[in-house]
Amino acid sequence: MKLHIVPARTGLEWVKLGIRAFWRQPMALAALFFMTMAAMSLATMIPLVGPAVALALLPSATLAMMVAAAEAVQGRFPTPAVLLVAFRTGRQRLRDMLVLGAMYAVGFLAVMGLSALIDGGQFAQVYLGGAPLTREMAETPAFQGAMWLAMVLYLPLSLLFWHAPGLVHWHGVPPVKSLFFSIVACLRNFGAFTVYGLAWMGVFLLGGLVISLVAGLLAVGGLTSVVGGIMVGAAMMMAAMFFTSVVFTFRDCFEPPGKTEPQALHSQTSDSTPGPDGTV
Repeated sequence: MKLHIVPARTGLEWVKLGIRAFWRQPMALAALFFMTMAAMSLATMIPLVGPAVALALLPSATLAMMVAAAEAVQGRFPTPAVLLVAFRTGRQRLRDMLVLGAMYAVGFLAVMGLSALIDGGQFAQVYLGGAPLTREMAETPAFQGAMWLAMVLYLPLSLLFWHAPGLVHWHGVPPVKSLFFSIVACLRNFGAFTVYGLAWMGVFLLGGLVISLVAGLLAVGGLTSVVGGIMVGAAMMMAAMFFTSVVFTFRDCFEPPGKTEPQALHSQTSDSTPGPDGTV
C-alpha cells in the first residue's frame, strides 16, 4: 500500500468533486445520508448503551457514503444495499469494522469524559443525552471551556478514523494499523486537508447565508410553516455533499489495491490532481 503526497490545491479539488458527484445522484445520495442518520438516531434509543451503539455505527455509515459516491461517479444508481456494505464483505472484514466502530465509540466517549472534568458533564449530557440547552448554561465559562476542549480533542480522533473505514474495507488493513495509516496520510497531506476543511467551511457559510435569505423571504411572504423544513433539508443536503467528498480524499491518498471502487474513480474523474509519481 503506497501513500500519495498531493499538493495543497488538491483539497479544493476534493470539495469540487464531492459536490459534482452528489449532483449526479442527488436524491439517492441525500436519501442514503438521511437513512444513515435515522439509523443512528434510532440506535440512541436503545436503553443504556444507545449512544455508544450509535457512535460505533459512524465508521460503517461513512464507508456506506464512500461506496455510494463511487457508485454515482461510475454512473450507477446507489441503492440502499450500500448501507450494509460494511457487513457483507466476509467475516473478517465484518469483525474488523465492528472493532473499528467500537474503538471510535470508546474514543469519542473518552473525549466527552475529559470535557466533563471542566463542567461536570453538562456539555456531554447536551451532546449525547439530548439534555435541554439553555442560554444561561451556554454562556457559562465552564460549559464553553468543555465545548472547546471537546472540539480540540475531536480533531486528532477524526484524523485517526478519517481513512480507516476505507483502509479496512478496500485494503484489508487491520483496525489498529488503519488508524496509524489514516493519521499519517492526513498529516503528510496536511496542506491539502487544511484547504479541504477551509473550503467546506466556506461552502457551509455561503449555504447558510443563502438559506437564511430564502427563509427570510418566505417568512415575509407568510410561508413560515415551510421555513423549518427547508432549513433542515438544506442542511442535510450540504452534509450529504460533505460525506460524498470523503471518498476522493481516500482515493488520492492511497494507491488503489486492485479493481475496486476507488481505482475506478481514478479513470472516471480525469480532472483530479495527479500525485508526485504521475498517478491519479
